[in-house]
Amino acid sequence: MPLLWVLVLLLLALFLKSPEKKRGCLVSAVALLLVLSNPFLANEAWRAWEVEATPVSDVDNYDAAIILSGVTSFREDIPDRVHTYKGADRFLHPLQLYRMDKVQKLIISGGHGLVLGEGIPESEQIEKVLLMAGVPEEDVITEVNSRNTHENAVNTKELLMQHPELKKLLLVTSAFHMRRAAGCFEKAGVATDHFSTDFYSYERRFTPDETIIPSADALHSWQRLIHEISGYIIYKILGYC
Repeated sequence: MPLLWVLVLLLLALFLKSPEKKRGCLVSAVALLLVLSNPFLANEAWRAWEVEATPVSDVDNYDAAIILSGVTSFREDIPDRVHTYKGADRFLHPLQLYRMDKVQKLIISGGHGLVLGEGIPESEQIEKVLLMAGVPEEDVITEVNSRNTHENAVNTKELLMQHPELKKLLLVTSAFHMRRAAGCFEKAGVATDHFSTDFYSYERRFTPDETIIPSADALHSWQRLIHEISGYIIYKILGYC
């Protein structure tokens, strides 16, 4: 959490006795805040990390698209509908490919993701949306036990062993998550092509709003990006990808 780093530096500047260390912490806090709240720099970091988009026109024909969940939630106070986050592109874009006859089946991987307790698997919630959108039930395959990206890959491989007819596969997830997801599926022995969705980066803009004026949104976006990069590094250390 970059904002926490800034707060720690400010607290050190307040309580340290050495004038030089106080000044160093204060300057560091201000510099860090200015850099991380700059929209242009945040966007450049996202552009460097995210796996670029594949034009729909360039997508070949696939036996199935593997859709990773992590974009829905269940609310006990409003249980009569599916609640989605920004990342709903993860299943909306494969739906488009399905309608264009570029993918024949939709495989959805993901459990409820809760550390404690039980919940409705996210793959079942996404399946509900796809069925309401008119996709035949026989064209939707769900994997409901995964709680993280590593398990997505391992459990999907086990599922695919039951469907040997599905050979040519397209992996679909958020652009910022594709590096880790692709690494996990490759490690699990599942060969896929990649289709990134749910982009946080955007085209470069050189307006004052982007290059000069600080933005709280930019600061928050760094938190998500650093979280994903950290996850990728940890997965590498653990041998998951």
